[in-house]
Amino acid sequence: RIQMSPRSHTAPFTIYKLCCSAFLFLMASKVGAALSTASKTPKPAALIFLHGLGDTPAGWSSLQQTLPKLKPSLSNLRYRFPHAPTVAISINGGATMPGWFDLYDWPIGISAKDDKIGKLKAIEMVEQEVQLLEQEGIDRDRIVVGGFSQGGAIALLSAYHAESQKEGKKSFAGCGSLSAWLTLKDELVTTSTTPLFWGHGQYDDKVLFEQQAH
Repeated sequence: RIQMSPRSHTAPFTIYKLCCSAFLFLMASKVGAALSTASKTPKPAALIFLHGLGDTPAGWSSLQQTLPKLKPSLSNLRYRFPHAPTVAISINGGATMPGWFDLYDWPIGISAKDDKIGKLKAIEMVEQEVQLLEQEGIDRDRIVVGGFSQGGAIALLSAYHAESQKEGKKSFAGCGSLSAWLTLKDELVTTSTTPLFWGHGQYDDKVLFEQQAH
């Protein structure tokens, strides 16, 4: 059994600043344009952000206050911070904790085994959030999906998995991945038009930096 600590908001402040920078980049390029003060009737837009393993939505919900301070137009966004289900984590002796999917390897390198069933269920959870936002009048192409660590892995899948690129389905406005990794690589679509920001610390000892070469 491996004693694990949550991948959460208790990470170094530099990670938090990276998160802010990442989403400012995305909002400025796509979603932020919809919130321009020059428009009298800006189209609504949203950010869905997924927390890391062992964390809760509270770990990243402060983005709702921080991002508008850096770019005031982002105060008009709808913010959504879904809660991961409680699942058994194999590398932790089967102990349960909030997680988007199971983990079989630690640290997570390029040969890490995939929990396909868990990841596809997590994608469905993101899609449920998207559907709720669409019911509020926010189109899929006005939504940025992002996440940290495990949440970032699911954000990548939500944006670039083959299921999300079916004919007639709009692409997301953007995707932000922080300290995450690619999963289900054979099922990803490389022709997606969704802009991507991917930030990763070189000295990350949980999700190894070697992932970036793959």
